[in-house]
Amino acid sequence: MSLPPQNVNWRYKMKQSFEEYLQKQNLSQHTISVYLWTVDYYVTNYKDFNVENLHAYKGYLMEFFKPKTVNLRIQAINKYLDFIGKEKLRLSAVKIQQKTFLENVISNADYTFLKKQLKKDGNMQWYFVVWYLGATGARVSELIRIKIEHVNLGYFDLYSKGGKLRRLYIPKKLREETQKWLSEEQRTTGYLFLNRFGERITARGISQQLKNYADKYGLDSKVIYPHSFRHLYAKNFLEKYNDIALLADLMGHESIETTRIYLRRTATEQQSLIDKIVTW
Repeated sequence: MSLPPQNVNWRYKMKQSFEEYLQKQNLSQHTISVYLWTVDYYVTNYKDFNVENLHAYKGYLMEFFKPKTVNLRIQAINKYLDFIGKEKLRLSAVKIQQKTFLENVISNADYTFLKKQLKKDGNMQWYFVVWYLGATGARVSELIRIKIEHVNLGYFDLYSKGGKLRRLYIPKKLREETQKWLSEEQRTTGYLFLNRFGERITARGISQQLKNYADKYGLDSKVIYPHSFRHLYAKNFLEKYNDIALLADLMGHESIETTRIYLRRTATEQQSLIDKIVTW
């Protein structure tokens, strides 16, 4: 059975043009690949871009995928609709229901304990990895890009896909302690965190080593992962300085709604409160 004309058109002509269009949108190569795959799947299975088919496709997505995935696929289809001049057919995103609590977040007590044990055992690089994660709000992908030059400056400028600037600040106390450590290590330039081969450490390497230290020190490994410290940073910041708009900027959140989750209590805190309050 031969492919309908529109499919042939997509596969042999439009795909290349659409890819060029996406590349001009300043999107990552991964996002472009996802968008191309999504549109290819749609054309193969639904053929024409009309209201009926588009809603049938959205229904299929909602039945089999999580809201985040659904919205990513919808974004891809909407980009293609813009590209072919059918903006009026754009699909609306599905609402992502946020949890009313934060799950698997390291406590301040465990954070302090972990730092103390690492320092006591002379694992200074990992002591600083944990401290930087907890005191800068850095994503692990950002942490591994910090250089000694950034420490001396006191900040690290990051640019999002859309070219938006976000400044990652390194607090004074952390900066001074880091400089002392670097002086002892006789290091003056290059990436701050290195592996045993003297190369920049990887995000996976950090995640795995944190799990190893959780096991070693008897901590719950479910809360010892890089993003957990980012959650801790946000919660602590709001408790000390209740400016959610500033925190949204510091965290690099596109929407302040994303930041609002940090106004809520962790699941552990909720459980503890319920245990104290509900005695009837």
